[in-house]
Amino acid sequence: MQGEGSVKHMADIKIVIIVAVSENGVIGRDGDMPWKLSTDLKRFKALSMGKPLVMGRKTFESVGSKPLPGRPHIIISRSQCFDMPGVETAESLEKALDRGRAIAEETGVDEVCVVGGGEIYRQALPLADLLHVTHVETVVDGDTFFPPIDADVFEQLEETAVPAGEKDNYPTRYAIYRRRRV
Repeated sequence: MQGEGSVKHMADIKIVIIVAVSENGVIGRDGDMPWKLSTDLKRFKALSMGKPLVMGRKTFESVGSKPLPGRPHIIISRSQCFDMPGVETAESLEKALDRGRAIAEETGVDEVCVVGGGEIYRQALPLADLLHVTHVETVVDGDTFFPPIDADVFEQLEETAVPAGEKDNYPTRYAIYRRRRV
């Protein structure tokens, strides 16, 4: 089926990580984000709308245990008992990404978004094609971390300084990183 430009093939579907991370690597505290960043939540919605979201069970519970509108959800849980309306489940990141790619192919989108939490990010980083990182310009206490971004593996494509809006706790820098070609 080569040549049908509008048809997405599994190999063309990118694995994209979307994360907000503090200067000291913190992404979460006590099952929640350690900041309020309304500006960044709007960006997250724009980046992820219509695309499959892959996340861990705890992250899903932290967003209210209901799916975010307009995005198919695949929740990673080892529990056979975890069953929520409106979402699919997978027992591993690999199976979640496979299902996400299938959904992306069916719906004609070219990305599967991995959106947390810490352990899922750690497993997904070696598989990611693109990183959308909101660098939160603060040092905060936390119990969940994002791994360091290796400059030998990912090249920064762009970075934009974002001053704190009226509903933001901190200023941020929004950066996009792409896996380097080998």
